[in-house]
Order: sequence, then structure tokens, then C-alpha cells
Amino acid sequence: MKLYHNLSQIGFLKKSYAFKFLFVAFIGIHIPLIGILFFVLYYNHSVSATSILIFSLVMTLLATLVTLLVLNHLIKPISIASKALDDYRHNRKLSILPTEYSDEAGLLLCNIQESIYESESFINEKQDLIYMLSHDLKNFAGNPQGLARLIISEKPSESVRQLAELICESTNLQFRYIENFIKLLQEQDRVVKGNLEIRMITFPNILPFINEQVEQRLIDKNIKLSLNLELVEAKLRIDEGLLVQVLVNLISNAVKFSYFDSEVKVRIYTEDSKFIVTVTDNGIGFDKNQIDELFKKFTKMSRLGTANESSTGIGLYLCKKIIEKNKGKLTATSEGRNKGAEFRIEFEL
Repeated sequence: MKLYHNLSQIGFLKKSYAFKFLFVAFIGIHIPLIGILFFVLYYNHSVSATSILIFSLVMTLLATLVTLLVLNHLIKPISIASKALDDYRHNRKLSILPTEYSDEAGLLLCNIQESIYESESFINEKQDLIYMLSHDLKNFAGNPQGLARLIISEKPSESVRQLAELICESTNLQFRYIENFIKLLQEQDRVVKGNLEIRMITFPNILPFINEQVEQRLIDKNIKLSLNLELVEAKLRIDEGLLVQVLVNLISNAVKFSYFDSEVKVRIYTEDSKFIVTVTDNGIGFDKNQIDELFKKFTKMSRLGTANESSTGIGLYLCKKIIEKNKGKLTATSEGRNKGAEFRIEFEL
């Protein structure tokens, strides 16, 4: 940025980034010519044509090299702007860009800076507004539920009691959707703020956390969790906590849609320079034409589990977002209804 800053102080170069490039190129082109003229005019001895040719080639090569190096420094504002935008898009990292320059590159820096801050402000305001609305909606739903419970406590007629219970069920459903919506926002924010540093993840260390969170679900349906761990550790571009969250969600999903007294298999291995995790069950499965719908938030495919477990409609959506955000791939396959399903995570090593 120092070269760009210095050139921006020159009057006729101040307003135009293109003129800066042309000015540097003009100087670079004429350095060899000036050098040759001085060599021919002021060299004391007679100069042969071969000497002039060699000197011209050397001067041209040197001038070209210097010009390219200077131009490389001159594009620094563009690379800084590109990096700032990339950091925000992938890591939501706010950069401080210079905004005092008035040429095309300066306007680009200024516009990117303003766009980043406007986007961040919009995201924060949107989340604040949604949290506020969610809180108010809870209150609105809570009022009729409180009245319905009061009616039930007064031991009304059977028809009135049934209507009051229907109101309670309806408001409980509203509460669940509001809570899921808030959870979705929180998890999305956590995913966006993650970074892509390479970490060494040791799988025997994280398995106890996974087992602890899925153990009760397995016991409730007498399902066996078979774990095939073919490697101890791997360097991955994902936070350990996020990986645990994804695996817990996938295993819980497999348990939810598996039949009693069945088995869920988890395999962790490498193949063709890829780190792979598969979660396989023998449950209700799904049709092939439903795969795209499977990973949508609040999907229409939300179904009750084999023990009538409810579904939030955001679990698989968040899993896919987390994996893709960290440069991985999450896919699902099934041979059809009641033929089980397999979810597969892949990361390049």
C-alpha cells in the first residue's frame, strides 16, 4: 500500500488508478531507451553493434523486471479488498480498509468497507428483531394457554375440557416452533463465525461426549450402536465441537427413524485421500426423490420417528450447513422406504 499511497499524492495521478498503472509502465518502457542513449553518447571508446545489442537486452530485461515488481506492489489495494471480502464471507471477520483515496481502487476499498459494515449491521438488527418478536410471540401464546389451563382446573364439561386441551396442544406447538427458530438463528451464527484452521482431532477423545448425548435414546428403543473406528486421529478443517454436534445429530436422527431392537452403525475411516464418516441404520428410509427436501430447514419431510418422536425440521439442515461451511460434503442415500438410510460425511485430507 505504500507505493499506492505515494503515487496517490501526485496531483495528476490522484484521481485515476489507471493513470498510475500507465505512469509506471511509461517509466519502465523508457528506462532502457534512456540507458542506451547515455551508453552510446557518453561512452569514451568506440561502441560495437554487439555491445549495444547486449546492453539493450540487459537494460530491457532489468527494466521489465523492475516494472513488473512495481506493478505487483501497485495492485496491493485490490488484493487487500479481495481478502477483506473473502474473510467476511467465509469467517465473518471484519476488516478495517483505508477509505481516504479517491481513484477507482480507493472507491472499491470504500464501497467494500461500507458494504461489510452495512451487512453486519443488517444481520445484527435482523437477529435482534427476530429475538424480540419471538419473545413477544411466546407471551401472546402463553396468555391463551394460561386461560385454557385455568378452565381445565375448574373441572368443566367434557366438551369444554377437550377444547381447552386442544388450545394447550396448539400453544405448545407454537412454543416448540419459536424455540426451534431461535435455535436455528443461534446455530447459524455459530457456524458463520467459525474459522477454517486445520486441527488435529483425536477421535477416542470425542467419542465419550457423543455416547453420553445419544445413550438414553439408544436405551429407550433398545438399539445397539456399533462403532468401527479405523483411524485414531486426522487433521480436519472443522472445530471439534461442531463435528461432535454433527455426529450426535446424525446418530440421533438414525435412532429416531430406526425400529426397536435394531442397530445403528458408525464407521470412521480414510479412502482415496478423504476422511469419511458414515452413519447407517435399518430404519424407515426414504425415497430417492426426497433427498433434496431432506436437508431443507423446516422441511416438509419432517416426520414422526418410529416411537412417535417429534422432529424440529432443522437438524439435518444445520448438519449440512456446518459440514459445507468447513469445506466438507454431507450426502444421504437410501434404497427406499423401510430399507434404511446412510449419511456420509467427506473431507479432503
